[in-house]
Order: sequence, then C-alpha cells, then structure tokens
Amino acid sequence: MRHGKKVNHLGRKTAHRKSMLANMACSLIEHKRINTTVAKAKALKQFVEPLVTKCKEDTTHNRRLVFSKLRNKHAVTELFRDVAVKVADRPGGYTRIIKLGNRLGDNAQMALIELVDYNETYNTEKKSKSTRRSRRSRGGNKANTPAPAPVETQASNEEE
Repeated sequence: MRHGKKVNHLGRKTAHRKSMLANMACSLIEHKRINTTVAKAKALKQFVEPLVTKCKEDTTHNRRLVFSKLRNKHAVTELFRDVAVKVADRPGGYTRIIKLGNRLGDNAQMALIELVDYNETYNTEKKSKSTRRSRRSRGGNKANTPAPAPVETQASNEEE
C-alpha cells in the first residue's frame, strides 16, 4: 500500500529533486514552455501552480515565499510582473501538459509543459466567436435580401 507517499521522488535525493524542480520552474517561467519527461512535468505542475497562485497578490511576504522555492530573483520578478497580469482572472490550472511521444534513446515518455495563457493557438475561442458565423445564419440572411438582377436579360440583349 502506498499510504502517505504522495511525492514522486523521480529517482533523486531530496536536495537534488528540489534543485531540479526549482531550475525547471525558472526555465518554465522564462521560456513559457519546456520539453521534459511526463513524470517530471507532473511533478513540476504540482511545484509551480501554488507559486503562480501566490504571485496573484503582490506582497513582500508572497515574494519571499516564492523566492525561497525558486532561488532566482529574475524568475521571481518576471513571475510577479508579467505572468501575474495574465493569470489574474484564472481560478487555477495555469499549466498544460501535452504528451509528445517517446524519446528515441531510452523510450521515455516525453511531454511539453507550458503556461496556459501564453499559447495563442489554444486562446482563439474569443476571436473566433466574434468573427466567424455558421453557414446556417448566412443562409437565413439571403432569404431576406432582394434577389440580384437576372442573368437572362444580358443573354436576351445579345440575341436581338
């Protein structure tokens, strides 16, 4: 039974695991997406999401709490300045894990982990609702508009 074994140790000692997750979190904040294994991506998601939640409220205490985890002042300032603005209205779920397949060398499952609000391809719902219409709505508008001039008049003029 695995009672009380919530943490995935990732085959590393505690200090190595914490340093690795801090470095990966700094890279994720800086580049907005990184490639890694699925297990590391899941561990990183659990590590980063509470930090992003803390960055929504910019206080000295929250900055110090985040700095104690990340240990990189440039990542902390970018998190509180840039990322906090984008995720201010989001109630959680700040990262997305996309599985990429297996790595060639050791067949490990690879994944792309990214900050959700920084991917423009998935954030097109708002734009598409305002610009696109379905065929059904255009067909209804054609019935209400007057018919265009018939083409036969031009052909009948040529015959005469």
